[in-house]
Amino acid sequence: MKPTLGKKIEPYVWLLPSIVLMAIFVIFPICIVFKLAFSEVTKAGIVGGFVGFRNFKEAIGLPAFKQVMINTFWWVISVVGLSTIIGFIIALVLNQKFKGRKIARSIIVFPWATSLVVQASVWNYIIKYEYGNLNNILLNLGIIKEAINWRSSFQVEFVWECWVGIFVTIPFVAFCVLSGLQSIDTSLYKAADIDGASFWDKLFHITIPLVKPSLTVSTVLNIIYVFNSFPIIFTMTKGAPANKTDTLITYLYMLNFYDRQKGPATALSVIGFVILCICAGIYMIAVMRKEDAE
Repeated sequence: MKPTLGKKIEPYVWLLPSIVLMAIFVIFPICIVFKLAFSEVTKAGIVGGFVGFRNFKEAIGLPAFKQVMINTFWWVISVVGLSTIIGFIIALVLNQKFKGRKIARSIIVFPWATSLVVQASVWNYIIKYEYGNLNNILLNLGIIKEAINWRSSFQVEFVWECWVGIFVTIPFVAFCVLSGLQSIDTSLYKAADIDGASFWDKLFHITIPLVKPSLTVSTVLNIIYVFNSFPIIFTMTKGAPANKTDTLITYLYMLNFYDRQKGPATALSVIGFVILCICAGIYMIAVMRKEDAE
């Protein structure tokens, strides 16, 4: 019996609300940003005529552009890379049976569940030179004789920003990997034990290949989230001094709302969007090719 017209269109009817919301809140704003990037925009936000790539040329020619792009690269690489490695190790530990495992799983989720603004503010207080907890603890333990200025240079401040980013991202990776670990059939490990496989043999030949889909999802999402992360850097330094601790997202925000350079700011947002699409595309293609080869 052939399906009726109603049965054929029923799935699309159910998807229609999601498609409409996607168009209103995602696709439409993206189109507006692209339009502004190629248009003349006054400081008052009045949109003029088409100016081609002028806004992009102005954005790339800004004095802080090179430093901001370097910061963005190291921000994404360090936060995503280290949080993935540490999160994977923590997931392996939490997947083992031990007393207090449920409590440990609850504790590890706290940094991720807490507001990023709160996290950044707390770490700002911890590394304060005059009365920060870190200096007080080290002084009381006798590890240091006098307080250390943990914000002695913009490089050090940027490292602290990266650390906070890693700290709050670890739980997300850990639970993504943990979900993958729990889906692995335990009989595979029992068979490997019978064959005399070592821990490293099981890790590289069973665990990692089978949790690769979870790792792929968490890595791609992390690249997007971390690249677009705003609260940590803005709360801790606001890009000071002179945009030297800014990433692309915080810089274009300052450019738009503080300096009122709306044209270059929208051009930077388009540049960021294209970079994310390229990175995500390359990563997914590489993963799919590797899986096909295997």
